[in-house]
Amino acid sequence: MIPLLTGIDRDHGLRRGLTGYLAAVSSAVGVGVESCTVDLDAPASAYVALDVRLLRHPDRDMALLWDERHGWAFAMETHSGEDLLVLAYLGGELVPAPPRVGRFVAGIRSAGAPDTAPVPPDLRDDRSELSARLLRYRRDVWSAGVPFLRRAG
Repeated sequence: MIPLLTGIDRDHGLRRGLTGYLAAVSSAVGVGVESCTVDLDAPASAYVALDVRLLRHPDRDMALLWDERHGWAFAMETHSGEDLLVLAYLGGELVPAPPRVGRFVAGIRSAGAPDTAPVPPDLRDDRSELSARLLRYRRDVWSAGVPFLRRAG
């Protein structure tokens, strides 16, 4: 017996949904898809380079990070090339509407920086539920070349 839904099929569905979601989020935060990368290894994650500087850190680049455990985080690049420093988590839900992510970024930008230490929320869900949530954002990643797909390895 051969299962109808294989791991490849599930990854393809996750990829289509997540890349479509990132396209919508990148638009909501004022950048293009060329600013995004996706990693489908467990946990799935994404990176969105922002065109934002904070008053408290005018010489540092900012980014949004997303993963299937903690959802969205606002982060600051380091000068040393180490991991990014998470400044704030959006929380609430794993796949919030793109305008909510845009308001999250705008709020941090207008405040100059978050005032409290970030505490990562535990928002994880199983992959099939995550894929179902992302399904409404799906797009055909094999057409017109989506520049932000990558596979860690």
